[in-house]
Amino acid sequence: MYTRYKYSARSVILWTRYQIILFLIWGIAYTVAYEIFDLQWLRISWTPIGLVGTAVAFLIGFQSNSAYGRIWEARKIWGGIVNASRTWTILVKDVVSNEHATKGEELSERELAQNKTTLVHRHIAWMTALRYAMRQHKSWEIAKKHKTNKEWGLAIPELEEDFEGELRKVLSEEELVYVMSKTNKAATLLSLQSKHIRELKEKGIIWDFSFLELENVLKELMALQGKSERIKNFPYPRQFATIADDFVKIFVFFVPFGVIPEFSKIGLSLTNDYPLIAPYFVWVGVIMSSVISWVFHTMQRIGTVGENPFEGGANDVPISTMARAIEIDLREMLDEENIPAPRKELEPWHVQL
Repeated sequence: MYTRYKYSARSVILWTRYQIILFLIWGIAYTVAYEIFDLQWLRISWTPIGLVGTAVAFLIGFQSNSAYGRIWEARKIWGGIVNASRTWTILVKDVVSNEHATKGEELSERELAQNKTTLVHRHIAWMTALRYAMRQHKSWEIAKKHKTNKEWGLAIPELEEDFEGELRKVLSEEELVYVMSKTNKAATLLSLQSKHIRELKEKGIIWDFSFLELENVLKELMALQGKSERIKNFPYPRQFATIADDFVKIFVFFVPFGVIPEFSKIGLSLTNDYPLIAPYFVWVGVIMSSVISWVFHTMQRIGTVGENPFEGGANDVPISTMARAIEIDLREMLDEENIPAPRKELEPWHVQL
């Protein structure tokens, strides 16, 4: 546990090292102007700066809470997909049978197994289509463009693997062509699922009550898809994000104007008791102003990287890993042999080093 938190602190410092250097340079430049060039008029009372800092803190807190809410909702949605996927497979395995089949419409055991496999594989195709849709780039998704965010080098399967090739693994060629011709491929696959079970119901292969249960699962999956699409397609309101960013920059700019003169005063008060330290005590203000600026900037940036939970960043919902885990579960329920290996779990940036 100690190692985890030790690495967390180091990672945050590395993640924001360019800003730390910038804050130190700005603090040093101000101190040189204030002390060495004796520009004593370059000072502002800490009271107005503190009032601005309080307002900025509230704004950053609102942004961080909103970003966390989006991530947490996205995680709950995909948690619901996990549960609904397992429910779908269990029902398909148990309700697709000849028990209530119309006379002459009975299927062989091989045909029953084929129908079950098709329904489950089509569901895997639905998860594939949904996760690829969630990885499509939006104009407001810019967190990964930041220089230090790029350094984590996360491999996003949806950006490296061919979408059509992934669907071809679980769909027939006819269905693949049909699905690829549609705009919303995930919704199309759920429509095919509904059509398939209705056909089986008409033959009596699926009992009427069981058909309704399967339709309810499809209804739940469609609702979860819609919720996931809502988060993906509706960004965090840019007016809040822009104002927060601008206010933090303004606050950071004026922090040395209030902090460093105060430390200069403390240095003068130490002249009699600590004559060796007093002339240099003002430089402690450089460190303190940098720390204050770094804390506000880092909190604001953490809120920014959490705004889009499907963008593909280190702190996003790991839908690629989750989808593969679900696929493994479903294939094992069907007693299949060629089961894909789990994807390597990606830890968030604050514990990755």
